[in-house]
Amino acid sequence: QVQLVESGGGLVQAGGSLRLSCAAFGNIFSINAMGWYRQAPGKQRELVATITSGGSTNYADSVKGRFTISRDNVKNTVYLQMNSLKPEHTAVYYCHADRTPQWSAYDGRPLEVWGQGTLVTVSS
Repeated sequence: QVQLVESGGGLVQAGGSLRLSCAAFGNIFSINAMGWYRQAPGKQRELVATITSGGSTNYADSVKGRFTISRDNVKNTVYLQMNSLKPEHTAVYYCHADRTPQWSAYDGRPLEVWGQGTLVTVSS
């Protein structure tokens, strides 16, 4: 079983920065890629950024150059540094983990794991 615990959300003024953290607990060896998604009010959940166990990253076009995802494999934690925030970045940000198919087949646990979400509010 894998649990993801997010922290770092809050209220920030436009132009400010926040860093979100997501700590993974449990069977961390089953995790391949991790990432962040967000869901704004009235909208569908969307990808923000992902990072593989090897450090390869992928970003939504809307956040390239503004957000940075990083991973500390010793602390089993993924970070999302968000700079130059805008009101349209207001959303609940969810941490996500992809488990390997081999582990999922072995233990019967889902391939995907989600955190509980952390609210980011950017005021104008």
